[in-house]
Amino acid sequence: MDPVLTGLLGIVVLLLLFTLNMPVSFAMAFVGFAGFGYLVSWDAAASLLIRDIFTQLSSYPLNVIVLFVLMGSFAFASGMSTRLYDSAYKISGKMPAGLAVATILACSGFAAICGSTAATVATIGRVALPEMRRFGYNHRLATGCIASAGVIGILIPPSTIFIVYGILTEQSIGSLFAAGIIPGLVLTLFFVLTVFAVAFSDKNIAPSGRKTTMGEKLKALWRIADIFLLFALSIGGLFLGWYSPNQAAGIGAAGALLLGLIHRELTWKKFITATKEGLRTACMIMMLIAGASVFGKFMAVTTIPAQLSTWVSDLPLPPIGIMALICLMFFLGGCFLDAMALIMLTIPIIYPVVLQLNYDPVWFGVVIVLISQIAVVTPPVGVNVYVTKGIVPDVPIAAIFRGTFPFLVAMFVLLIIVLMFPGFILWLPNQLAV
Repeated sequence: MDPVLTGLLGIVVLLLLFTLNMPVSFAMAFVGFAGFGYLVSWDAAASLLIRDIFTQLSSYPLNVIVLFVLMGSFAFASGMSTRLYDSAYKISGKMPAGLAVATILACSGFAAICGSTAATVATIGRVALPEMRRFGYNHRLATGCIASAGVIGILIPPSTIFIVYGILTEQSIGSLFAAGIIPGLVLTLFFVLTVFAVAFSDKNIAPSGRKTTMGEKLKALWRIADIFLLFALSIGGLFLGWYSPNQAAGIGAAGALLLGLIHRELTWKKFITATKEGLRTACMIMMLIAGASVFGKFMAVTTIPAQLSTWVSDLPLPPIGIMALICLMFFLGGCFLDAMALIMLTIPIIYPVVLQLNYDPVWFGVVIVLISQIAVVTPPVGVNVYVTKGIVPDVPIAAIFRGTFPFLVAMFVLLIIVLMFPGFILWLPNQLAV
């Protein structure tokens, strides 16, 4: 069979295995092994499978994933999310829609130590949703705010998807982290403005919270100073070139563990649970990378990426038109696949096209991360929406999806800005030269 047809058949089989709920990493490894064996030789395929899995799981650079995931697990177990929300509430609670604003600010703060969208939604949501409901917030605004604000967690470093993208494309993780900061902060601002706009349209949608004194606000800031110090020490030190990504992740994980002990929140039971959950998540990501590596080798011998790159370059469209098609593909794919799985599946095929079009790989990383995260709040998959539904089972899923619509508008506005002005993304990485 022609290699291209074999590759297309392999992609169809892979999607079929996804619908059968086969783990994504195993599905990619299986299809990659079978396809490579058919096109090259079964001995070569067996050697490829063993070598790639061993290489990825024993890779020193991949330790950064384990350590940053552990950092987020320890931060959650140490009660940092509760302190962040409580402080944000005391600072902004009295203003119109103050609790929703506090939720967005807390998501931004927790994103700086977590790096996972679903974890941010689950963690902040458990704290924020009961408070918003107690103050009579409209359930669509409350749930939509939580589901959408979790997206910030994947833009502001550390971000597991940025790490995986950097490993797959051999780009600097420090540059990707730096590129995510400005859009993450701008998205936070856009979400706050969105909440104000929704609250202005109807004063009963988002009542104000309790008034706090200036002393209480300052005390609230002091309570979370150590969290921002941890972020500055870990990520800031990486940007300044004091240490490598692995060292930054190790300092972050150790710092989160130490803060949990200092505040007497991290009990032995919580420590064991957090470590198990962190390692389980990290192993899942590393197996995804190993499976994607095998599948990528199969795609290479089918020549699909090379032929696709040539075909795209010959299209009678300007580069921005082709990039718009790529963005549409990622958005539609993200509506059905987990963001991590989508990036693992498509990067081996799409990345050569991006290079052919002379787009900056760091800029493209931010673009696809933003698009894939827009998809996590849109039907039918909408991972963040289902996580929110798990916190408030009495709220209809359709109401949560409707609640995310104003925030989706803000995300699409940011996407347009990123697409039209690449310098908006690349300015900080160029300044830091990481």
